[in-house]
This record gives sequence, structure tokens and C-alpha cells, in this order.
Amino acid sequence: MELKLFKGTGPGVIFFIILLLGLLWTNSFIEHQSPVQSIYETQPMPLYGIIKFLLGTSVWPGLLFSFLLLSIMLVLVVNFNTTVFFISERTFLPAILYLLFSAFFPQYQVLTPVLPAALLLVMALMRIMDAYRKPGIAFNFFDASILISIGSLFYANLIWFGLLAFVGIALLRTINIREIFLCLFGLTAPYILIAGLYYVLGRDLGVLYSDIMNNLFGNNPDYSFTRLTIIVLIYSGFLTLISIGFLIGQMNSKKIKSRKTFYLLLWGFFISIALYLFLPSVSVEIVWVIAIPTSYFLAHYFIFVRKKIIVKMLFSVFLVLVLLLQAVFIFG
Repeated sequence: MELKLFKGTGPGVIFFIILLLGLLWTNSFIEHQSPVQSIYETQPMPLYGIIKFLLGTSVWPGLLFSFLLLSIMLVLVVNFNTTVFFISERTFLPAILYLLFSAFFPQYQVLTPVLPAALLLVMALMRIMDAYRKPGIAFNFFDASILISIGSLFYANLIWFGLLAFVGIALLRTINIREIFLCLFGLTAPYILIAGLYYVLGRDLGVLYSDIMNNLFGNNPDYSFTRLTIIVLIYSGFLTLISIGFLIGQMNSKKIKSRKTFYLLLWGFFISIALYLFLPSVSVEIVWVIAIPTSYFLAHYFIFVRKKIIVKMLFSVFLVLVLLLQAVFIFG
């Protein structure tokens, strides 16, 4: 597999992304799968509940909505690097890798609250990094906090990523108590607004509180991993570990802004892992979030590692495994 094609930004790689997007989502449109009955489906957070109501009970509108959000997500993933330029090369490779990671669990290629939440998280990361060397009080952290909080009204567990706003302050600024309070206000303001709307409309605030608590701390159904899925996860975990190791080894040679961006992404990666390991409400749907930093780590590794033959082989195996996973799901 010619990895050089996928590193660039030419029409060839754009065509490949469109082709790959079609291959990985065709079965979802053919089979019309229903969403997995997780807590966030049976007791949806307020904004996700509105989306479900507007799209109705038919599977098609939800699929189209998620497909559109994923397409926007791929653009944002590329744009984040283009804007901050932390990988130090203009490339569509992070989008390809994000698309591959998002296809690990075909059952979750349906309407899901995690995708709009992940999209808002990327926007929050962009706002945080835009505060780099900004004089005076940076309202970027308030913007980032409010984006994360709004995202948590789709997928409750995104609220834990509010920690990234405070990490951003520590990485980019001299600690300022007003910016910390702005972060706290940004995280709480959407919930205050929602509670106010519930009160004005005569809705039961106890139900809202119960839904939030269950989405944060309730038990989601266990996911049944197939042998092939386990193999794909082990292989992707191996790639992720070596890419993080390679990144850490290269960190001192990078520009300050690039270094701080990668540190922020590492925090996002470890928060995702911790949530999956320690919160029973978090299941494999977190892949939509953890794929964000992981895509950048792997893209950095594939672009800058010197042993190109090995890298081509690693990427090719990864691509084939994901396509095989989809094929087994369709025909198995």
C-alpha cells in the first residue's frame, strides 16, 4: 500500500477518503440497524433527546445525520492540524485514521450522541490552542468549556473532558484565577440554562437529575467482543503505544506550540482510557472520542518515522484489518 499517497492533500487522497467512507458505511444504510440500547438511548440527555424527537423513529434520518456529522468531523480533524500546524506537515492522514478507528464497532455506525459530542470536543481543542500567546484575559477557555458542556448534553461523559480547559490554562498561560472561574462558569452555564427551561416549562427537574446521574454513573450493557475485534484492538493498541513512544522521543525537537498541542492531546487520550476503565457508563462508544488524539499520534508516526518500508506494512495491515472487520460483520 503506497502510504505516500495518503500523506498528501491532493485529489487522489480526497477520492480515497470518499471511497473509504462509502465502503465503511454502505452496510449501515443497507441493514438499517437500530441503535444499541445503552443508557444514553433509553434515558437520553436533553439535546440528544431533542435530536431523537426531530429525526423520528425511522433509522434512515439518524443514519444520514450521523453520516453528515462524520463528514464534518473529518474536515475538522484535518483543519485542526492545518490551523495549529502541530504535526508540521499538511496532510489528510489524520482524517483517514479517524475514519478507520470509527469503524471498529460496526454496530455503533448509527445515530449516536457521541459523534456530535466528539465534534464539539475538537472545536473546544481548537479554541484552547488559539489562546497561545494571546495577551490579557483569554476567553478561549470559556468558549472551550461551554462547547464541552454543550457536548455533554448529547453525551454526558464528555463533561469529564472539561479538565482539558484547565490543562490548557496550565500549559499555555500563567495561572489566572479569572480564567479558571470562566472555565467553571462555561461548564455549568448550559446546565443552569437547561434546568431553568425545565422549570419554566413545568418539567420534572428530578427526572433531569436522574437522567444525568444515570448517564454518568449507570451501568451500560457489556459489549461482546469477537475474536477479530480483539485482534484489531490489540494491533491498534500496539500501533498507538509505539506512536506515543516515538512522539515522546521527538517532543524536545518540536516548536513550543506543537509540543503543547501534543501534551493536550495526550491528556485527552489518557482521560478517555480512564473513563473506559473506571466508569461503568462508558463502553466502546468512547472510540469516537479516543480516536481524535490517537489519529494524530499515528499520523505523526507514519509521516516522520524513518523506516518507510515498515511503516507502509504497518499501515497496510491496519487498513486491511478494519476492512476485514466490516466484511465479517456484513457476511458473517
